[in-house]
Amino acid sequence: MLGEVTSVADYDTDFFEWTQHQAAALAAGKASELDWANLAEEIESLGKRDRRELRSRLEILVMHLLKWCYQPERRQTGHSWSSTIWEQRGRIEQILEDSPSLRRLVPDMITQDYQWVRQRTSDETGLLRETFPELCPWTAEEVLDVTFWPEPD
Repeated sequence: MLGEVTSVADYDTDFFEWTQHQAAALAAGKASELDWANLAEEIESLGKRDRRELRSRLEILVMHLLKWCYQPERRQTGHSWSSTIWEQRGRIEQILEDSPSLRRLVPDMITQDYQWVRQRTSDETGLLRETFPELCPWTAEEVLDVTFWPEPD
């Protein structure tokens, strides 16, 4: 239960106290105590944060799927690619459970970021960028599917 915060904190000088006061005012229905402009900004930033985290985890996931697929000989030599793939898929699923509307953004995120992921994978593996397909070879559903483990063509 949210406790009552008696002092009014300034958004710019004590963010934590400000959040506690805003939460208490919301819970108590005290609209006159709410800092509407900053509340709106913070709520918007929460959605952006989730979207950024999803995008980042998708980039890591696709990069490790590329490594898994195009360096099969290195799967068992101390590389934690499978662990990273499992971790990213699990964390992505948690994000999508909390914010199901983000699921519709996944295909575009993968498409938009693939060239950057392709280059980063090349840099990390030492393989030529041309080693990897020009376009992401997997659908969003495959990327997220825990039973999907790609093999080279």
